[in-house]
Amino acid sequence: MTKAQEVGRAGEEFAAGWLQDRGFTVLERNWRCAKGELDIVALDTGTGEVVAVEVKTRTGSGFGFPAEAVDRAKLRRLHLLVREFAASPGVPRVGRRVDVLALLWPAHRSAPEAIDHYIGVTP
Repeated sequence: MTKAQEVGRAGEEFAAGWLQDRGFTVLERNWRCAKGELDIVALDTGTGEVVAVEVKTRTGSGFGFPAEAVDRAKLRRLHLLVREFAASPGVPRVGRRVDVLALLWPAHRSAPEAIDHYIGVTP
């Protein structure tokens, strides 16, 4: 596993716990279908929505801030994927949305120094 993959995996692990601490129920992690993958699929117990959470983790801002990596094409794909997930058998027929959780996590820190949660992001 590359360093970037390790950082991404650590960010997704942190994000799942962070979301649960805020009342989300994690339904799936790394959900895949023929059209792509969702990092985290969760139920927002406050709104009742199924949420596709794209997690972006960076160790610094040299390549841009984490959320900047989620462009319009990526958002369109995420919206397509959350529709695919919502159409799966057993998934409640409720509202759905896409959130981006951006983590700035320097290598020398034991936790992210900045966490930005963008709710209901559209292309």
